Amino acid sequence: MTIKEIFKLAVQKNASDVHLVVDAAALLRIDGQLVDVEPKKILSKKDIEQMVFSILSEEQKKRFIDDKELDFGYENEDETRFRVNVLYERGNMSLVARVISDEMPTLEDLAMPKVVYDLVNLQQGLILVTGPTGCGKSTTLAAMINHINKNRSCSIVTLEDPIEFMFKHDKSIIIQRQLGADMISFGHGLKHVLRQDPNVIMVGEMRDLETIGATITLAETGHLVLATLHTYSAAQTIDRIIDIFPPHQQNQVRMQLSMTLAAVISQRLVLKIKGGRLAAREILVNTPAVSNLIRENKIAQIKTVIETSSKDGMVSLDHDLKKLYDEKIISKETAQAHMNNPELLEKFRII
Repeated sequence: MTIKEIFKLAVQKNASDVHLVVDAAALLRIDGQLVDVEPKKILSKKDIEQMVFSILSEEQKKRFIDDKELDFGYENEDETRFRVNVLYERGNMSLVARVISDEMPTLEDLAMPKVVYDLVNLQQGLILVTGPTGCGKSTTLAAMINHINKNRSCSIVTLEDPIEFMFKHDKSIIIQRQLGADMISFGHGLKHVLRQDPNVIMVGEMRDLETIGATITLAETGHLVLATLHTYSAAQTIDRIIDIFPPHQQNQVRMQLSMTLAAVISQRLVLKIKGGRLAAREILVNTPAVSNLIRENKIAQIKTVIETSSKDGMVSLDHDLKKLYDEKIISKETAQAHMNNPELLEKFRII
């Protein structure tokens, strides 16, 4: 099969990712599990090189050979989009591609709680969507931007690597900038974004000190900023942000976060009983109590605040998993596998 045929099959099979690695069959990730495309067809070094180079432009080939790694967006002949990473491993080329749905996600599609609708109506502040790789962070961000686009008259600027969902102007105008093609770096793009008259700014990933610092500063200047981070919980998110700064700056960053952070939505995908996956979430809203804990560096106590503040729209991961289990959407085994305290499943009562 050609790479275009593999991509087409991935869409037909409702796969989330495609993996091409030397000395292995082409693989699709379906409902979290890797499945062989053609079990008896083992890909050689030459096979992979031909597949990779067939979808790269001459400029992309040069960048890949020079940098040994390349991220880019690719559109197949059926207009399905993919977020592609090509890399070298043990001197061989490999490829991993994320399938991007051609349907713009909505908050309703993702079963977002009411508090998220309130959050995207904010005029300013920092909303972080966090979780491990492949947990649907980009889809959640897209749904939030889509909701703003349909309901508010705003200027929205997104900084992405690469561009995934293609937005169409509705009540808002949306400028989408791609790393490499439209900007040199996230930090460079963020440095100039205020001159682009934004109301809402989306940062595809806060991946380094420069980007994190610039993102927090933008949230201080009266803008609504949405961004992602690879962390597993709300408390860990705050710790990670603070820890990336030098010790002499950490008190200042705590103060900035206590004032600018609006919420942390931490999620992971779990298997449904009837097939497919959905997100289980932990939601932290920055109330005065949370703000005070951040300022005083009492991050460990945030977990307790989440568990006792459902009236403010907060929800713990264990609470959400228990809810999904009670509604017979996920199995007991799935719920317990993702809970922080699985032994509480039988005892935990939803308030």
